[in-house]
Amino acid sequence: MNKAINIGIEEKAREEVGQGLSRLLADTYTLYLQTHNFHWNVTGPFFQQLHVLFEEHYTELAEAVDEIAERIRALGILSPGTYQEFAELSSIKEVKGDIGAEEMIERLVDSHETVVRTAREVLHTAQEADDESSASLVGDRLVVHEKTAWMLRSHLQK
Repeated sequence: MNKAINIGIEEKAREEVGQGLSRLLADTYTLYLQTHNFHWNVTGPFFQQLHVLFEEHYTELAEAVDEIAERIRALGILSPGTYQEFAELSSIKEVKGDIGAEEMIERLVDSHETVVRTAREVLHTAQEADDESSASLVGDRLVVHEKTAWMLRSHLQK
């Protein structure tokens, strides 16, 4: 038996919010992978500081991925969960090759700002649907990514 979802949000609106959250999930997961990659491969005079910082960031992102995916499921939408789905949905560009620590930071700033832009779109969709739970989750993610982008940008100032 499939029990209909009756949480006060129309099906079409739930689907639109779920689609937006799926894009946010894909961006977040891609950023998680990027940050973990940089954690493993950073070198240079600030290795220790950046290695630890990137670990803090990817650990936080891993928790966020789970929260976003679970919210998608609560809306009755199937969460994307494969590399192919994430690649199709994500706005973040993958980084290949050996890059220096400063470029890693620059890429992470760009990626966090990309997540912020995606989150703003999803926030609007959730607010239009009167979906306070999704709007709250997305608002919390905005705070994290805006702050992280600012902190990473601070590393680039001379």
